[in-house]
Amino acid sequence: MKSFKIPRLPLLLKIAIAIVLGIGCSFVFPMGVTRIFVTINGIFGNFLSFIIPLIIVALIVPGVADLGKSAGNLLGITALIAYGSTVFAGFLSYFTCRWTYPSLLSAGSMDATALQETSTQILPYFTIEMPPVMGVMSALILAFVLGLGLAAIQGNTLRNGMCEFRDLTVLVIEKVIIPLLPLYIFGIFLKIGAEGQIASVMGTFIKVIVVIFALHILLLLIQFCIAGAVAGKNPIKALMTMLPAYATALGTQSSAATIPVTLKQAIKNGVNEDLAGFVIPLCATIHLAGSTLKITACAYAISLINGLPIDISTYGGFILMLGITMVAAPGVPGGAIMAALGVLATFLGFDENTQGLMIALYIAMDSFGTACNVTGDGAIALVVNRINQKRGKRNE
Repeated sequence: MKSFKIPRLPLLLKIAIAIVLGIGCSFVFPMGVTRIFVTINGIFGNFLSFIIPLIIVALIVPGVADLGKSAGNLLGITALIAYGSTVFAGFLSYFTCRWTYPSLLSAGSMDATALQETSTQILPYFTIEMPPVMGVMSALILAFVLGLGLAAIQGNTLRNGMCEFRDLTVLVIEKVIIPLLPLYIFGIFLKIGAEGQIASVMGTFIKVIVVIFALHILLLLIQFCIAGAVAGKNPIKALMTMLPAYATALGTQSSAATIPVTLKQAIKNGVNEDLAGFVIPLCATIHLAGSTLKITACAYAISLINGLPIDISTYGGFILMLGITMVAAPGVPGGAIMAALGVLATFLGFDENTQGLMIALYIAMDSFGTACNVTGDGAIALVVNRINQKRGKRNE
């Protein structure tokens, strides 16, 4: 007799269930039970604050070292184009949100000072302090100093140690943080519902998701128009050729798992097979324009409804640093948003509650961000292919 195995639910579905249960339970749980989950969330939030600098160091150092170690001029060109595309996506998202959100969202609707007068603030029973070993900015600086240094000296001892540290940190993300996220999200929405803020939050979620989806389409059209102009290709036809990669990424929610399809479609677009074999896997790791667009749009919405700064001087630095962080973000589930938490805290002042909302809102559209990332990889491949062709003609 065959044993029956309960199928594993995808993270997105777990988060959705956690949100629904959190909202529902907020109407029936007594205050004492709600405070238990608020206490658990406080402990987990402090653990996130502790682990974020370590995540930054562990993930960025090997990534930067590998970038500097691999492959010559084409690597630098591809990385520069990927960073430019990522930063462009961030600023496109920022200015679009600045134009659309004021008419869609209520500024300061979740501002803590205003809410104190209209809702009950639920406090944990106790807290466990977990001070981080270093600040987020110190971790970023240390990560790039070590990464660039390892790329320059080509050393193996420290690099191998950092790779093992990365593997350990990825294990913590995959086995501790990601499995506990649904419970964390449940606690956040339980507290939000009990404090009477749920209508504002859910209304924000729906409106932001619609804006982000429209922005993804706009970003892809811009990317392929530029790529088509550079490579002499029909941009709409080139974009349509990449749609199988988009559809595959929607299902896999993984840039790495979609590489074979992305590679095949890029070659169909006329990209040299050897060059595509270099550019597509590289971009699957370092080109996260769709994710950056989504993080910026989500962060702007949460900043707006919480009364946090939304000026260009604040978000400009955030987007530029986020672009660097995204280039080094790992190909693990939730890697992009986990790597971004430190930048969100440092530049935008996000605390554990706003970070929890960011995680929930980001994961709600996780597959669409991944699909936008891998489809944009095809545009970058067209541009790099054209640059390589011109260089080849000059060298003849």
